[in-house]
Amino acid sequence: MSRKTLVATAALGLVWAAQAHAQANELTLCWAAWDPANALVELSKDFEAQSGTKMKFEFVPWPNFADRMLNELNSGGQLCDLLIGDSQWIGGAAENGWYLKLNDFFDKEGISMDDFAPATVYAYSTWPKGTPNYYALPAMGDANGWFYRKDWFSRPEIQAAFKEKYGRDLAEPKTQKELLEIAQFFQGREIDGKTVYGASIFTERGSEGITMGATGALYAWGFKYENTPGKYDMEGAVNSPAAVEALEFYKELYKTATPPGYDNAYMEQSLDAFKSGQVAMAMNWFAFFPGLYADPNVGGDKIDFFVNPPQNVAGSTLGGQGISVVANTDNMDGALAYIKWFAQPDVQKKWWSMGGYSCHNAVLNDPGFKDSAPFAGDFLEAMASVQDFWQEPAYASLLLAMQERLHNYVVADQGTAKEALDGLIADWTEIFQDEGKL
Repeated sequence: MSRKTLVATAALGLVWAAQAHAQANELTLCWAAWDPANALVELSKDFEAQSGTKMKFEFVPWPNFADRMLNELNSGGQLCDLLIGDSQWIGGAAENGWYLKLNDFFDKEGISMDDFAPATVYAYSTWPKGTPNYYALPAMGDANGWFYRKDWFSRPEIQAAFKEKYGRDLAEPKTQKELLEIAQFFQGREIDGKTVYGASIFTERGSEGITMGATGALYAWGFKYENTPGKYDMEGAVNSPAAVEALEFYKELYKTATPPGYDNAYMEQSLDAFKSGQVAMAMNWFAFFPGLYADPNVGGDKIDFFVNPPQNVAGSTLGGQGISVVANTDNMDGALAYIKWFAQPDVQKKWWSMGGYSCHNAVLNDPGFKDSAPFAGDFLEAMASVQDFWQEPAYASLLLAMQERLHNYVVADQGTAKEALDGLIADWTEIFQDEGKL
């Protein structure tokens, strides 16, 4: 080997060594692009200072988040060392080997899942569901809730008009049907010289929007995906009389109490409608509530919050995510160190104070938690009765089928609610048969 070759080889070795050192001293965390992600960047500065590890972040807008990250995982890419992924991904990520199973690490480090709210462990961490097999640490508790124009509700002339029509005081709705009446009451009403509307809800077809919105009604009527958990026996559950009534209710809410042209709306459109003063009430994820309360135009004493109202039962649509170690990370030690750091009670308390929704019992069970934010008590109530969509490996196909069936019925006026739900069972049966589950 010539001297030039030796020098070149040595130089190349130094480059590789430098790259390996850089990788060992940096982590990339992937999540959706929204307010809680910005809070996590600030929180993670403490980890950087303590560990000497440089944190990098890859945040993807919600409409593209699932496609981008699931493609990354499926292709074996190495963009992400840590991933805060949706609860629905847990089955596929576990069975496909995308996420590291964390049981041995938790045992070694004394991290107990008993320290986290049971609903979040079940939804964000376990596969198969409810078994002590953990693929994530609960990171961001969330549910679909409601907020409203408290300043409008409290006006004497509006109070009087509502009581004359419905015979009760205008207040936070105690049932889904009361919510509909309030929304219809405000629909087309003139306030401060401007025509306003009842509510902004989720109707978006392309990703998950209308499913996340309509299940708020379905769960409140007692909807179940199966008669027997784990048996995929959907007939009589998915299309029960209560489920039919709930879906009819959601269509009436859409048709009679939402802004004009509101046929493809999700998180951003719901927020925009409320912040611009178009609607009296809006549904959205608790994750956005800190920002709403801080809004200079509609926040503060102009806004208040309530949990998704029950009808037959209490029920809220689960959001939120766990944080997982991507199995093919090139910095496994660093990724696990981040999980260990994030699981600490003091870190979790700071996470809540910065706008993240901790799932740790040290935060949630603190006597002062309910008074720590105007929506904190509602968050606790919601998380006690959350339900989630299928978490099966085929969840994407299951979700697209529900999106299409619901949108066609609710927005496009195709068929009846019973026909939509019967068709959904047929779609899901075919998917589960292809998966070998039926």
